[in-house]
Amino acid sequence: MFKGSLPALVTPFEDGKVDMRTLTALVDWHVDQGSHGLVPVGTTGESPTLSHAEHDAVVAAVVETVAGRVPVIAGAGSNNTIETVRLVKAAKAAGADAALVVTPYYNKPTQAGLVAHFTAAADCGLPIVIYNIPGRSVVDMTPETMGELSRHEMIVGVKDSTGDVGRVARQRITCGADFVQVSGEDPQAVGFHAMGGVGCISVTANVAPSLCAQMQDAMAAGDYAAARGFQDRLMPLHIAIFAETGVAGAKYGMSLLKKCKADVRMPLVGLTDAAKAQVRDAMVHAGLLD
Repeated sequence: MFKGSLPALVTPFEDGKVDMRTLTALVDWHVDQGSHGLVPVGTTGESPTLSHAEHDAVVAAVVETVAGRVPVIAGAGSNNTIETVRLVKAAKAAGADAALVVTPYYNKPTQAGLVAHFTAAADCGLPIVIYNIPGRSVVDMTPETMGELSRHEMIVGVKDSTGDVGRVARQRITCGADFVQVSGEDPQAVGFHAMGGVGCISVTANVAPSLCAQMQDAMAAGDYAAARGFQDRLMPLHIAIFAETGVAGAKYGMSLLKKCKADVRMPLVGLTDAAKAQVRDAMVHAGLLD
């Protein structure tokens, strides 16, 4: 169900408020550009700065606008299990196809705590994609714990942001070859796929949706030479977007394409002039700007 290029959708703002008109236009643009699914209100969607009402409204708007054309994996993570359950239930009520649930950050649960947390989310009855990102959450879900959780019928996959492509093979052993593994690291998308992954929840795809989709299509067809060609075009953009804050980098690139404003919510701030130049140069290299 979940594969290919899955943009981690930004949340556009206008005068400090969620810009729903631009959001729905972005959804249509991504579908038209060949994206294989959408992931609203994850970290790239600035979910930590959204109110609960805004979070739910963004998910509902994306699901309604998509209208079944591609899958929607709604961000539903928190370090609070009660809040996570509420977010998963809201995503289910909105009609999302799955929920992306991050490993709880800051409070550093044990592996047993991770099992309890994700089981509670999965018991809501919506497919769950685990989001394992130890660089931000500090806790790392082991392949063995993931294997235990994969036996729950509603825990269907992982967004792996460990930076270790070897995890794909280890998780194929513990979770099975049918467990959906998608990369959360754009620079590693080709290597991740070669190891047995099936896609990427991508920040860069906000700026270059067609190129990211074409790269994933090439890999699905077994044409890794073509995929490497796309990645060569995209790599400077992967680097530039994260030269400072990835959300700000993506939004600035999108603003150059006139797709949304570069506005981010504090404590995030806009890019420095040096980072802006780096993003622009990378977009020229990718063929996105003259």
